[in-house]
Amino acid sequence: MQLKLIQFKNTVLLFVLILISCGNLSNAKSEKLVKHSNDKIASSQAIRDTKSIIVGANQTEKYLPLLKGKRVGIVANLTSVIFKNPEQTSYTHLVDSLVALNIDVIKVLSPEHGFRGVADAGELVESGKDNKTGLPIISLYGKNKKASIEAFQDLDIVIFDVQDVGVRFYTYISTLHYIMESCAEANIPLLILDRPNPNGHYVDGPTLKIENKSFLGMHPIPLVHGLTIGEFAQMLNGEKWLENKVQCDITIIPVENYTHDTFYHVPIRPSPNLPNDQAIKLYPSLGLFEGTDINAGRGTEFQFQRYGAPFLDKKIFTFSYTPKENFGAKNPKHKDVLCYGENLENNPLYGEVSLKWLMKAYNHATDKSKVFNTANFTKHAGTAILQQQIEAGLSEKEIKATWQTDLVAFKKIRATYLIYN
Repeated sequence: MQLKLIQFKNTVLLFVLILISCGNLSNAKSEKLVKHSNDKIASSQAIRDTKSIIVGANQTEKYLPLLKGKRVGIVANLTSVIFKNPEQTSYTHLVDSLVALNIDVIKVLSPEHGFRGVADAGELVESGKDNKTGLPIISLYGKNKKASIEAFQDLDIVIFDVQDVGVRFYTYISTLHYIMESCAEANIPLLILDRPNPNGHYVDGPTLKIENKSFLGMHPIPLVHGLTIGEFAQMLNGEKWLENKVQCDITIIPVENYTHDTFYHVPIRPSPNLPNDQAIKLYPSLGLFEGTDINAGRGTEFQFQRYGAPFLDKKIFTFSYTPKENFGAKNPKHKDVLCYGENLENNPLYGEVSLKWLMKAYNHATDKSKVFNTANFTKHAGTAILQQQIEAGLSEKEIKATWQTDLVAFKKIRATYLIYN
């Protein structure tokens, strides 16, 4: 494994200042502007001095030299941005920024939900052209989840910059797997601009059994793995999980001022149906409903903060809502049908996968045969055993006890690849 963790002293974000101040100037002119712009230098230094989290993409001084004179491909979506302030409320897209800085960006490779982030979960994402930059877009979600070797023939380096949420069935880590394979096969280095994992403070859930491998889970890891994209890339190489055990030449720009215990507010929804921190926090637990016939808030403004179905007992579930077509959900489960369930908008769950809602829904369904879609649920759970345990009436404590041996083993492996404390 050729791994280069680039760690330099904190410096002024020269090229971010260039972008903020003047957009599409040449490098030489921009450097001159930064040297004579005391206010902007002070503002940029303040971002560093506050010890706020500095994502990999913001550390332009560390990776722009690696791109000079190179033909660049970028795996990116709506979260691939350079922030302009410590609050991370103002930003420019990484692709737009690099194009403005005259980096030779050749193409964009788009994961699930699309490059600009408007496609539904599971919706076919077509290849095409970006309206803003004119760059060709190659879809990595749909018929070809792994790019062809031909797609890499005109590239010298690939950048991967996508905000993940640390859950096995969130498909960005599967996209990472295929990108690493393609880069290794094409003998092209991969530059990873790391970002925090908002669920990176714990490891929990059932571990995937390899016979249940799918794009919703390709590796024998727990439901919540506790790794950033950069750390996960190291694991893919180190455990030789890529096809034919190939090794990808990766360079990681680590996040500054971050540990796995650091709370991270995700400033841009990482996909259409994860609108806020509460949804991201509950996603590992409520995401299991995706493998059932129970709606998990899609078709509302509270995705993954509620669940319900028309066949849940309304005497038990007094909360109700009706899923409608909306942004990110053109055809949600039980569209236009009144669903009974629970509102978890203010639930304080922290640092664990909870089965209590799934078990309650199953136990109080008026028709239990409608709950599980076995093949799909198994893909989400990573194991057929979890459904069997719930149907057999085991308690949550009893079920979680069966996870522990695998969790202990995984945590030992995980420790080998950690970049952050």
